[in-house]
Amino acid sequence: MLFFIITMEERISYYELLQATERFDESNLLGTGSSCSVYKGILNNGKDIVVKVFNMQLEGISRIFDVECEILRSIRHRNLTSVISSCSDEEFKALVLEYMPKGNLEKWLYSHSYCLNMMERLNIMIDVASALEYLHHGYSMPIVHSDLKPSNVLLDEDMVAHVSDFGIAKLLCDGDSFVLTNTLATFGYIAPEYGLEGLVSTRCDVYSYGVMLIETFTRKRPSDDMFCGDMSLKRWVELSLSEIPDEVIDANLVMNLEEEMIDKNMQCVSSILELALKCAADSPGDRINMKQAHAELQKIKHRFSQ
Repeated sequence: MLFFIITMEERISYYELLQATERFDESNLLGTGSSCSVYKGILNNGKDIVVKVFNMQLEGISRIFDVECEILRSIRHRNLTSVISSCSDEEFKALVLEYMPKGNLEKWLYSHSYCLNMMERLNIMIDVASALEYLHHGYSMPIVHSDLKPSNVLLDEDMVAHVSDFGIAKLLCDGDSFVLTNTLATFGYIAPEYGLEGLVSTRCDVYSYGVMLIETFTRKRPSDDMFCGDMSLKRWVELSLSEIPDEVIDANLVMNLEEEMIDKNMQCVSSILELALKCAADSPGDRINMKQAHAELQKIKHRFSQ
């Protein structure tokens, strides 16, 4: 079997990947997704890596791999996952990515062993907003990530967030939107126009970001069993925020605090959730863009860190 490397930052052979992951041993498996398996590896020089191995049995997987390679090879931002190399032939395709030792945001939100405080959550979501602002407004062509969710937000040693997984990302080459015939994304985070009509634009990411912002400060998944019928995570926050905001705020953010700090944190989260609802408006035209969301979140941080 012959392998070739799509050069990015350095060249890594298939056989080095085998060695680094102990022949893709299950003990090094970090997780599996619908299109890939992810392994931790250690190169001969001691460098920790992540190897994302694509499931070649899936139809269209080569296209997903090519899109992710193309996007990751081109973009550079401190809050985006850095690709080290890639390895590909007709029977094997993998991306080699930098290792994020603190795992992902989903793990931190729902762990029983540790808890993110107010400022940690705010900083992570500012990092994500910064990455999206770059993708939507700072690159030569707008890029739509299309699958924003806590498991795709990775955290480095310093708890700096990095947006990952560009397998279904879209480059908006012709105009600011286009229509897909099928929808590939995660239920609960999909913008209405994307789910119902297949209409893709940067505003779809803004919607997903709004949902994730709500989830981060309420610690409720959009797929939680309590959300059924007409009641969704967003609707629950809309109904509660103006009357009894303490019902929606993650209790961990106000637990064991003095009354003054409880009030301050409540006000901060209320401001963040109001911003999240602006991002997650049903109509794309009613949503703010990521430049505005990023700037507003920075203002909230400045206001409540005094």
